Amino acid sequence: MTFDLEAFHERAVKTPSHESVAEMRTLLVETLEGEGIEPTVDDAGNVLATRVGDRAGPHLVLNTHIDTVPPHVPYGRDGEVVTGRGSCDAKGPLAALLAAFLSVEPKRGSVTLAVTPDEEVHSTGAAALRGRFDADGFIVGEPTGLDVCTAARGRFEGTVTITGTSAHAAEPESGDNAVSAAGPILEGLATYDEARGPGEHEQLGRPSLVPTLIEGGDAPNQIPAECAVTFDRRSVPPETAEGFRSGLVEHLEARLPAGVELEVAFVDRQTPFLEAFATDPDDRLVETLAAASGGDVRPFGAATEASYFAQEAPTVVFGPGVLADEEGAVAHSDREYVRLSEVHAAAEAVTGTLEAMLR
Repeated sequence: MTFDLEAFHERAVKTPSHESVAEMRTLLVETLEGEGIEPTVDDAGNVLATRVGDRAGPHLVLNTHIDTVPPHVPYGRDGEVVTGRGSCDAKGPLAALLAAFLSVEPKRGSVTLAVTPDEEVHSTGAAALRGRFDADGFIVGEPTGLDVCTAARGRFEGTVTITGTSAHAAEPESGDNAVSAAGPILEGLATYDEARGPGEHEQLGRPSLVPTLIEGGDAPNQIPAECAVTFDRRSVPPETAEGFRSGLVEHLEARLPAGVELEVAFVDRQTPFLEAFATDPDDRLVETLAAASGGDVRPFGAATEASYFAQEAPTVVFGPGVLADEEGAVAHSDREYVRLSEVHAAAEAVTGTLEAMLR
């Protein structure tokens, strides 16, 4: 293998991928081809490559993404610390997974590299991969500080639209005030989990449901006919998006004043919401990777495309870098950075895991 992890990581961070991933995808494809691997790019823009052993065995999938949030932050290096957009989210994990993929020739089973194009926005690439692998385990590359993350909350965003009847404010009894009805609706959001929620999860704790925006009324002298309350839901297993929505409708409708109606709708998405997931900490994939990395086993702090894959097989989130440190945000910030020693360590841990499970 001629792959140079640090050189690839440098080229990747120097390649902007916040508006288009085309150049970054070309870099990845050409790197694989240079190592004698023939990748494919599917209709959703995913880069896929598989190495197959001589005997039957497990199928493991290594996944991460090549897009970044804006704006592009130029590459920099001070000793072993690399700065720049994507250095840890997720071109550091990408370099580590790519190194492991290229290092291991499975004796049994197979390993697939599956790199998606738009994790930061719609996850159309990952959504197109659901159900395609018949996999026995997924390692999803994200900044975890070399910890093995076995669970993550889901995130749903939606709006409760309250509809009443407009009238002159001088005769409020002749209308049905949608803004006034927001009071019991806000109370209903606050009491939902106690009444109908999934309860506390052993890895992720309790879910949250918070109102984040409220808007209603057209004029100061008119009874408002409509009011909208936007909410943010952070879910835990076994709650699904539709199960939450239907439960919330029933819970809130019981609190509505007479003459007022409501609708609960999620924001429009091209792809399914990233639901909560949890993998058994005693699963072999978890134990093998944790032993190889020396990291803790814990939940992940953000929503991730691992949500899609965890519906099929045991899934962990793992990689170099951190979402935040003692000074504040790292990933998605202007000070984004990763230590090259961690990128190498992540590559070695994933390599060791593949060798243990595929040989």
